[in-house]
Amino acid sequence: MARYIFVTGGVVSSLGKGLASASLASLLQHHGYKVRIRKLDPYLNVDPGTMSPYQHGEVYVTDDGAETDLDLGHYERFTGVTSKQSDNITSGRVYQKIINKERKGEYLGATVQVIPHVTNEIKAFISNDIHDEDFVICEIGGTIGDIESLPFIEAIRQFHNDNDRLNSLFLHVTLVPYIDSSGELKTKPTQHSVKELRSLGIQPNILICRSDRKIPKEERKKIGLFCNVSQDCVIQAINADTIYEVPMNLKNEGLDKRVLDYFQLESKNINLKMWSQVSKHVLEPDGEVTIGIVGKYTGLADAYKSLNEALSHGGIFNNVKVHLKWVESEELNESNIREKLTGCHGILVPGGFGERGAEGKILAINYARTANIPYFGICFGMQLAVIEMARNILGIKDANSSEFSNCSNSIVGLMTEWSNSQNKIEKRSENSDLGGTMRLGAYKAKLKKGSKVHDIYQSENITERHRHRYEVNNKFEEQFEKEGVFFSGYSPDGLLPETVEIKDHPWFIGVQFHPELKSKPFDPHPLFKSFINAAKCNSRLV
Repeated sequence: MARYIFVTGGVVSSLGKGLASASLASLLQHHGYKVRIRKLDPYLNVDPGTMSPYQHGEVYVTDDGAETDLDLGHYERFTGVTSKQSDNITSGRVYQKIINKERKGEYLGATVQVIPHVTNEIKAFISNDIHDEDFVICEIGGTIGDIESLPFIEAIRQFHNDNDRLNSLFLHVTLVPYIDSSGELKTKPTQHSVKELRSLGIQPNILICRSDRKIPKEERKKIGLFCNVSQDCVIQAINADTIYEVPMNLKNEGLDKRVLDYFQLESKNINLKMWSQVSKHVLEPDGEVTIGIVGKYTGLADAYKSLNEALSHGGIFNNVKVHLKWVESEELNESNIREKLTGCHGILVPGGFGERGAEGKILAINYARTANIPYFGICFGMQLAVIEMARNILGIKDANSSEFSNCSNSIVGLMTEWSNSQNKIEKRSENSDLGGTMRLGAYKAKLKKGSKVHDIYQSENITERHRHRYEVNNKFEEQFEKEGVFFSGYSPDGLLPETVEIKDHPWFIGVQFHPELKSKPFDPHPLFKSFINAAKCNSRLV
């Protein structure tokens, strides 16, 4: 029988509900329990796929092809449990489902309302697709008091009442700010946040209090008194030097014991050696490298969240600190390219869409190729690498992508038909909806023996996650191979190029998929291990 933990947040956003949920899940795993984590998002978009990265951060893609919230990346990285379509829902998806039912007459003429129809759909999502999990952790997006999240709060209140009350727990993440002018930590924001939550019918069982310094015992006692929470259930969560310290910090504060005590389960003396080793490698590295990331969302680190973490994982494996140098692709030109990328031991062009900044990325790729700097192109970064080499190696000066050019030599073109992960044919056109119509999710690929990627993976057959509408045209394959450029990986049917590399380059690899989505701190992705090692070798040549 699954036990449910509902995680809410108050006072301000970005307090780390996702990180707290992922850390708690990892702790429960160490106690021997099977855990699943879910995200309930209040926004009206059907999925994040059409949202600006500046608004939402990165779009995380699951094996089964869901475009989801970036918090699901935290869940996977911390627990190793593969997320699914059924682990993320938005208000948009809830309302879409209800309206479709209403149009089909499934409500038999009843007035469709927030209660019970919306709340019932949310409750059904919470308990759907649960099998032998011991714990289901549900993170509620947004901040308590937001009008958008009210149906979700009402749904979890009902869920708690509908089922055995001792089978669900409310955990509230809140802020205890320090006011410099008075030299005091202030508990009032937390009190008001909990008051708001209680006014909606929910009494939190445990509080996680975020702060930039230790919260004295007296303040925690005060919080417990005014929030009607036991003092030992007021858990302080102080800023950590690395996110990988958070599970250990919460363990030291007794979070896992409080949770297990609530459910009347025995707690064990668990060993978090895995997390301590990861943290040690992050905080005490034996060297450092600088990776230049050439993108167009460089103003918001969350736009490349999984990528940042995967690079860090490569650093953990190679015992080096990875510094990220963000380079805005729109600002790159032939006169400043060397200046902007000086000091980079490796260059990476991540995934993206659209023409903006594309020429700057191509300049960066050319610089990496000609200067023998390790280069890693991911998705769009692979497509642009092929365009750059077509222009400057094959001499096809008008080589471009049909995404933003009607040129006669479309090196990259729109995918109109492909076989999905369930071996069904999917089709789209220029006029198709943008949301959810890409090649999404896990797909198999076959690597050529003797290639660098085959050596890196130590396997001929791999499975990686995709998110793209355009594909590299392989009609120039023979011309490329004569120049030492070859497509080293293909889809199993031999039609879609999945990887490209240069034979006589220290490390130049482009991949059509997103390997960053499968990297974990305790199991770094092989491509990132190899890329950071190449950058490390390059740093010691300089």
